[in-house]
Amino acid sequence: MSKNLNLSILASFLGLWITSFLNDKFQIMVGFLLIFSFGILHGANDLVILTKLNTSKRTVSFLKLILSYITVVLFSAFLFVMLPWLALLLFILVSGYHFGEQHWQNLKDFPPKWLKHAFQFNYGIFILLLLFVFHVKEVEQIIFSIINIDVQFINIVFLLAVFGFVLSLFFVYYSYKSVEFRKKVAEELLYLLVFTVLFKVGSLIWGFALYFIFWHSIPSLIDQIKYLYGNYSFNNFKLYFKSAFVYWLVSLIGIVILYLIFKNETIFDALFFSFLAAITFPHAFVILKMYKK
Repeated sequence: MSKNLNLSILASFLGLWITSFLNDKFQIMVGFLLIFSFGILHGANDLVILTKLNTSKRTVSFLKLILSYITVVLFSAFLFVMLPWLALLLFILVSGYHFGEQHWQNLKDFPPKWLKHAFQFNYGIFILLLLFVFHVKEVEQIIFSIINIDVQFINIVFLLAVFGFVLSLFFVYYSYKSVEFRKKVAEELLYLLVFTVLFKVGSLIWGFALYFIFWHSIPSLIDQIKYLYGNYSFNNFKLYFKSAFVYWLVSLIGIVILYLIFKNETIFDALFFSFLAAITFPHAFVILKMYKK
């Protein structure tokens, strides 16, 4: 078990301990603070990563990269206005793959290669469904505020069972193909147990925030620093933060403006998740290209 994962487990149980002192309202407040810190920060350096990815293509200027990135963000926001159900569905699917890709980015490629991507997607969606199943009513309310459609007809327990069964098949397959993977099965099952307890005990936002920060954002941030600067160190983290600061600050200002305008309206939930989706789509694409390197 790596040092980073040990810290993730420690942080998760610390978060569970904190839930005994915080009511749901304070859990939501602290959860949002975590999301606004490392959660937003880990996606604030996408343009720097894109620049390095395109160093061999001198015709692609930094200005063109910025315009392309902004175009994707604006199109995502536009999609939430015109076709919110489609945008939300794409957000969940892309986020699921993005989470699974981060967790299993060191998984070896066994033919066919597309199977690895299918496994990563299945794992990430399973994690999201595991979170949803303990907070069904709240999830339904948030979805309704976004797409104005009652989704009580969706059986989240059934979907969780289906993705869980497929996930078990993947575990069997990769255990057969790789001795290294077989040694990690017990460890990975422990992580799933930690996620289950985490999601069940905490509120929806608190459980999501703890997973998103300590199991996704910080590990992703470390991988990005390694890619940009060759290795992870505190000095390299300062370089990363310095280059990401302006983009991070702009994102925070955007969220604060939305909150100040719509804080007393249910539409804020819809706008907040729409905002997250708008910056998630290009970020997931950038990280996908980075891992290919």
